[in-house]
Amino acid sequence: MLRAVNRVLLGIAGLVLVVLGGSVLAVGLGLDPPSWWIYDGRHDVLLSDADRTRWRDEGWWWPAVIAALAVILLLALWWLAAVLRRRRLAEVLVDTGDGEGALLRGRAMEGVLAGEAGDLDGVERAQVRLTGRRTGPRTRMRLVLEPHADPGDTLHLLTTRALARTAS
Repeated sequence: MLRAVNRVLLGIAGLVLVVLGGSVLAVGLGLDPPSWWIYDGRHDVLLSDADRTRWRDEGWWWPAVIAALAVILLLALWWLAAVLRRRRLAEVLVDTGDGEGALLRGRAMEGVLAGEAGDLDGVERAQVRLTGRRTGPRTRMRLVLEPHADPGDTLHLLTTRALARTAS
């Protein structure tokens, strides 16, 4: 869902910037703008002196501008963090017991965990996602239980059998 929202927002922002930048460039190069356009010609300015200084003497103006810019900055930083954050582990470092380590693909480990959980009695379907760091992975499991399954017993079996078997 976040990926789709990210692409839509980036597309809209890019389209707005290209249209506005292209129109300003076209007017600056001497093309005649339409009558409804914000520029009248090549030597026109976007904001006149009166427009720029209209709210300067109001006490609420600068706090409102600073607050709006702070909100925009926080949203941009949140968006950047959401884009850069990895959702899944690409690889998991497993201690082999001989002082060396082995790297396993994260998707392969997820498949093994999902298979082990799916083989338990009462589990209809299992989905697994590994997050965290490769030296200390965290597991998120989503189980769809059959109607006769007891959630407490299934959780006990999952932790004592499926997770313990793949962890060792």
